[in-house]
Amino acid sequence: MIMVTTQELMQMALGLVEMQDIPGDSAIYHPGENIRKVLFGIDISTAELAMAKQLGFDAVIAHHPPQTSAIPAWQVYLRHIDFLVQAGVPREAAEAAVKPRAEAMAAAYQSANHEHYSSIARLLDMPFLNIHCPLDELGRRIMQKTVDDCLAVNSQATLGDVVEALNALPEFAEAHTQIQIAMGEAEAPAGRVVVAHGALTNGGYAVANAYFTHGIPTVLYIHIPYSDLQRLRAEKKGQLIVTGHISSDLVGINPFVQKMRAAGLEVTTISGIR
Repeated sequence: MIMVTTQELMQMALGLVEMQDIPGDSAIYHPGENIRKVLFGIDISTAELAMAKQLGFDAVIAHHPPQTSAIPAWQVYLRHIDFLVQAGVPREAAEAAVKPRAEAMAAAYQSANHEHYSSIARLLDMPFLNIHCPLDELGRRIMQKTVDDCLAVNSQATLGDVVEALNALPEFAEAHTQIQIAMGEAEAPAGRVVVAHGALTNGGYAVANAYFTHGIPTVLYIHIPYSDLQRLRAEKKGQLIVTGHISSDLVGINPFVQKMRAAGLEVTTISGIR
């Protein structure tokens, strides 16, 4: 019978995307060992920690960072700079699009009650961790490959063709929400498509605008604030596909669940994970 530690669970996720270090939006809040029964949800609160203790789980994994956790999640937002540069955006323009919001996130970090979740996990003696960026990065790679494969078969693929290719992924085929072409027409050529995911959260207006301004015709976000969408629509610089938050998260989460189960762990899923 396999038993693992919280560190080994984290390393299992990091290994899926060849990450060496735990990123700023992921952490082990209360370490544990001899773990066999895992409760895994996209969002975990103190209520779920108490429930897990009552039901006899050995550890709890959240996908999203707890809102008041003592981790510098904002650092992961800077990954947008790397993605922009890789797409051909000049570094100076990429930094201008990303750093102001990252600085705002860093300022907000100073006001958080950093010990809230970890103190409750300690009191319950319930091993607790969250794994965000590694699984989002895995999802980004899967979605980007799906889009690239579609365009490789047909360089004139339309936005509708790209959506159809993404809908072949089970996470989207079974989703409560539908992929939206938020900007552009289904019959319009997609051109180059960048999946802007895996950097804590969406890049809003500034990141999408940087892509559009520097020759990327189509951006894919998993979600976007409506105010940013309105501003982008008013400027009409590019095309935007929005895939939906939870279904997109599941693209990276499900392979991790499968890996844990294949290793012999008993994984119960809640809070958006089926």
